[in-house]
Amino acid sequence: MKKIFKIILKKLAKGLITILNTNRIGRYFNERMVKYIFDQKRIIKYNNVQLVFYSPNRVNKFRIETFSSKEPETLKWIEKFSENSTLWDIGANVGLYTCYAAKLKKINVYAFEPSIFNLEILTKNVFLNQLSNNVTIVPFPLTDKLKESEFKMTSVDRGGSGSTFGEDYKYDGSKLKKEFNYKILGLSMNDCVNILKMKQPDYIKMDVDGIEHLILEGGNQILKKTKSILVEIDDSFTLQVENTNKYLIQAGFKLAEKKHSDLTEKSKFKSVFNQIWERV
Repeated sequence: MKKIFKIILKKLAKGLITILNTNRIGRYFNERMVKYIFDQKRIIKYNNVQLVFYSPNRVNKFRIETFSSKEPETLKWIEKFSENSTLWDIGANVGLYTCYAAKLKKINVYAFEPSIFNLEILTKNVFLNQLSNNVTIVPFPLTDKLKESEFKMTSVDRGGSGSTFGEDYKYDGSKLKKEFNYKILGLSMNDCVNILKMKQPDYIKMDVDGIEHLILEGGNQILKKTKSILVEIDDSFTLQVENTNKYLIQAGFKLAEKKHSDLTEKSKFKSVFNQIWERV
C-alpha cells in the first residue's frame, strides 16, 4: 500500500511540475521551490561542537538526525585524535565526520568522495561550517592502482551510498545493480602522496562499501606511517575480511576494537562492523 501511494504521489508531482514548466511564472515557481529545498539546513550540537548541515532530502535528514547514534564508535575514535594532525576520510559522503573532526580537533582533512551527487552537499557543508582552510576535497575514487574505470552507483540520491569503483559487487560481496555510472580516474593511496603530494595521514577512516581491501592493497607505503585506521567491513564478505586482515597486519597494525551501534544491529547491515586498528 505504501509503495502504491509513493508511485501515485510521484506521478502527481511529475504532472504538476510538467504543467508549471509550460509558462514563465510556473518555471520561476519550480526554480524557487528547488532552491528552497536545497537550502534547508539542520543544526547539530554534540560534544560542545555546533555543526550545520544541508538537508535537501530524507537521506540527509536521516544522517543528520542519527549523527550521534548511527556510529558512536566513529565519534569516540575521532575524539582521541591529536590536534593539528591529518585525517584521510575515504568515502566522506556529505562530510558529517569530516566536519566534526576538523572542527573538534582543528585538524587537516582530505575528504575523498567521487560521487557527483554527494560532492555538491559535501563541499557546501564544508563551506557552511567555515572549514574550507582545513578540508581538502578529493573527487577521485581510491583503489589498488592508478587506472581508468567505471564508478557505479546504486542510488542518485544526494547523501546516498552503495557505490563502487572498478568492480561489480556491493559492500557484502553480492552483485551490484547500478542505477548510474560514469568513467573516472582512480588512484591508490600511495599515488596520493607520491604523485599528488598529499600529506601523509596520521589517521584513516575508510567506508567505501566493498573495496576497502583493494584500497589497503594499494597503500602499503602509507599504512606503515599511519597511527590508526577505522575501516568498515562486512563479516559476510570473506574475501574482504581476509585481505583486510592480511594487509593491516603486514603493515604493523593490531585489531583494537570491532563495533557497531544498536541502530546497525537492528538493520539489514547487522553483519557490518567498524574495525579500529592501532599500530602495535
